Amino acid sequence: MTAKKALILHMLDFTNTEVAFKSKSDRDLKRANLLFKVIASPSVVSFGKWATNLALALRLPISGIIKATIFKQFCGGETIQDCEGRIEELGKFGVGTILDYSVEGKTSDEDFEHTTQIIISTIEMAKASQHIPFAVFKVSGIGRFDLLEIASDASKTPAPKTQEEIAAVKLRFERICDAAAVNQVRLFIDAEETWIQPVLDSWTFEMMCKYNTQRAIIYNTVQMYRHDRLAFLKTQGNVAQAQGIIYGVKLVRGAYMEKERERAQKMGYPSPIQPDKAAADRDYNEALRFMVDHHAHFALCAGSHNEESSMLLTQLMAEKNLENSNEKFFFAQLLGMSDHISYNLANAGYNVAKYVPFGPVKEVLPYLLRRADENTSVAGQTGRELGLISAELKRRRGN
Repeated sequence: MTAKKALILHMLDFTNTEVAFKSKSDRDLKRANLLFKVIASPSVVSFGKWATNLALALRLPISGIIKATIFKQFCGGETIQDCEGRIEELGKFGVGTILDYSVEGKTSDEDFEHTTQIIISTIEMAKASQHIPFAVFKVSGIGRFDLLEIASDASKTPAPKTQEEIAAVKLRFERICDAAAVNQVRLFIDAEETWIQPVLDSWTFEMMCKYNTQRAIIYNTVQMYRHDRLAFLKTQGNVAQAQGIIYGVKLVRGAYMEKERERAQKMGYPSPIQPDKAAADRDYNEALRFMVDHHAHFALCAGSHNEESSMLLTQLMAEKNLENSNEKFFFAQLLGMSDHISYNLANAGYNVAKYVPFGPVKEVLPYLLRRADENTSVAGQTGRELGLISAELKRRRGN
């Protein structure tokens, strides 16, 4: 490690709230403070979800309230164009944007085609903007979940009609990947439930073999709350080396833990989930070490709100004398969360991006309610956000 890198690491301080919130006005911080206080209460969140769903069912005019509060905190806007101001705002402080079309639950081919076109539009937007380093999509957003489930079951041969439907989903998938390659925009394919992940891994690897020969364009998402993913990652590294490609990875802890455990228990198969958070954290950090050690064959985006893992990656990069701005290494957090990690990393010259969800308020609501749930359930997350916001407000008052 050079003396310069050692100095940068010494200066990297995730408790530096002045850097963390330098893009936020006092009004922004006070609004966020109130919102996180609400989210801190599981009972309030539970009641809020019930009341929101009831109000929508009764067609009460609550979109304005949602848009001014939780939507404003966690989303960039209702359309790509609405997000332009947020993209520029983040970019001023060295933080990139990942436009995430967060509409869920569609089932018709017409809706799937509409979503495909929007995703391609985000790729074109990324090509035109220096502040958008990645595009992203969920395959279940462009095809029926049951088709992906069937395609992931290697023990069964689908009926001819079903095969045609699966082929149509794959064609949309390939069109999006082709657009990313043509525009030279990095593309994340999000991970999903274990019972549809096999086909996602397979299709994604096909596209990597096609497009990741010179640099990583296509990225698979690897969820380390699964106990089998560290071994999977190491195997994929060997395969990538043999194929002469760069394996792109967005590394996350995961988002479907309760659903996975419940399904495994209900259907009587071993849970694919780690026994506890400590095991997930251990494998996540070990995956970071493995990919940095084999960085010739990997490109990595560490999607994490965990300070220890984020700091570890900076230390591993320093040990290998990898520049902070090395294009193979990115950090990512969600908009509205963990600004102390994002902005302090960006301030130290690392590649950082925020996931910026967008879409019509009512259609993004399932995402927003899940975000509230996750903030409530992740140990210490909301308290950490509140503590940092409070510290910055006190600093600004001179207390």
